[in-house]
Amino acid sequence: MKKAGKNILIVVLLLLAACLYYYITIPAFNIHSIGTWWFIIGGTIVLTVLLSARKAWKENNKVKIGKGIVMLDLKSTGIAKIGFLITALLFLILAVGAFLSSPVINAKRYQKLMAVEERDFTKDISQVDYNTIPILDKDSAALLGDRKMGSMVDMVSQFEVANDYSQINVNNRPVRVSPLVYASPIKWFTNQKEGIPAYIKIDMATQDTECVKLNEGIKYSKSEYFNRNIYRHLRFHYPTYIFSEQIFFEIDDEGTPFWICPVKKFNIGLFGGETIGNVVLCNAVTGDCTDYKIEDVPQWVDKVFQAELLMELYDYNGTLKHGYFNSVLGQKDCLKTTDGYNYIALEDDVWVYSGVTSVSGDQSNVGFVLMNQRTMETRFYKIEGATEKSAMSSAQGQVQNLGYLATFPLLLNISGEPTYFIALKDDAGLVKMYAMVNIQKYQWVATGDSIKECEKAYSQLLKTNGINGAASEQGKTASGKIASLMPVTIEGTSHIYFALEGKQEIFDIDLSNTELLDIIKFQVGDVVHISYLEGENPVKVTEIKQ
Repeated sequence: MKKAGKNILIVVLLLLAACLYYYITIPAFNIHSIGTWWFIIGGTIVLTVLLSARKAWKENNKVKIGKGIVMLDLKSTGIAKIGFLITALLFLILAVGAFLSSPVINAKRYQKLMAVEERDFTKDISQVDYNTIPILDKDSAALLGDRKMGSMVDMVSQFEVANDYSQINVNNRPVRVSPLVYASPIKWFTNQKEGIPAYIKIDMATQDTECVKLNEGIKYSKSEYFNRNIYRHLRFHYPTYIFSEQIFFEIDDEGTPFWICPVKKFNIGLFGGETIGNVVLCNAVTGDCTDYKIEDVPQWVDKVFQAELLMELYDYNGTLKHGYFNSVLGQKDCLKTTDGYNYIALEDDVWVYSGVTSVSGDQSNVGFVLMNQRTMETRFYKIEGATEKSAMSSAQGQVQNLGYLATFPLLLNISGEPTYFIALKDDAGLVKMYAMVNIQKYQWVATGDSIKECEKAYSQLLKTNGINGAASEQGKTASGKIASLMPVTIEGTSHIYFALEGKQEIFDIDLSNTELLDIIKFQVGDVVHISYLEGENPVKVTEIKQ
């Protein structure tokens, strides 16, 4: 009985150790998970050592005593031989599985993981609406978030802003959102009952920063401990799912906070061909989870595919057209994304933008690619021009006396011309100026202290070089009586807003454009004929006449 009691105690201790390891590391019970394999291998090694040590201790001939140290001769025990044989076999399976899943022998399958469609730039990317340009990058957004948090005297001593700052679309506005986190374990202990009371929301176009307070606090987050930690909460609900290393904080159109949790799908062998197969949406307040197939994800969700994963999949598509060894040696027809990316709001989704260049590392792009973060839809646009880094250098060269640094460019359509839009920041990380660089002729650079000023300088630059922006901007036309007129000043520039009878739009005439000065001759009740650009608010008028 005494012997049996010792054996039971050993088993219980081993089970407790295994449970503790699982609770801390939370590996998925899935054959495709590397964590699962290491859990099995580690458990096998520990179990082998303990059982062998116990047997060797009981057999005096397996115990060696020297210099006051008791050493166990484990090599001679049968348990050790079997255990180490199993461990070696597991390592072999792991190594062979990794090789059989690699692009070396599966180049064609990797190349076809992402379908790429070639599209027309001017048809897909509409004339820019300056009211919705996301002028802030993540670092600038973080500065605004920290500044806002510093002004919240009722919360600043207990909470900090997380570094998530996910860029999403909310009601067709580009915003970045990030939850608060507990400032320390002690602050967690004193506040975890009520949860995290707010999140930060930053309008990327206007730079308006808001600390959105919730009626009920966020109970499930990355800064929680124990069972309410979001990763542990997901694991206990979905023990076999292999979640992406990065989960995204988003809000729906009503402002409810959610965690968007992509589930990995391995399409090639044990560990290869990673994409996303499912998405779990977890309500950050209640912890309720809903599992969706990738094709059924709600429209309001913007981020499912991590930007780095999309770029990796595109690189497979661009470099493995003629096999793996060609991608390493000959490199014929091999294309890859450039070093860096940005986000574009298009069709109520967030798309990852990156340039496409040859693997030889020259200073020009052969085109650029847009990749939908919700659906993985990928579009390639064949437009030769400067790489993003070359454009950034050109923009910095225009203001080199000020020492401003360029952010990674944003892709815009200005007067039908593919254009890099670049924010220029000072040493403190604050946006001070803006630059526009023509993609195909990157020596064409315009700068301005405001977006409007920069756009005006760039439009004039295009006209100087024979590109008539006004002519290419002729969109829709309208006629009618002027219902109202109102002069306004925007960023130091005089404008006239007017409305036409029977139309809901507010039309905008920029008086700095000398071709539109006839508006000052008109009065309420006069009949006018106008051309304007669709999609802006207020609507930009490009031509007016009686």
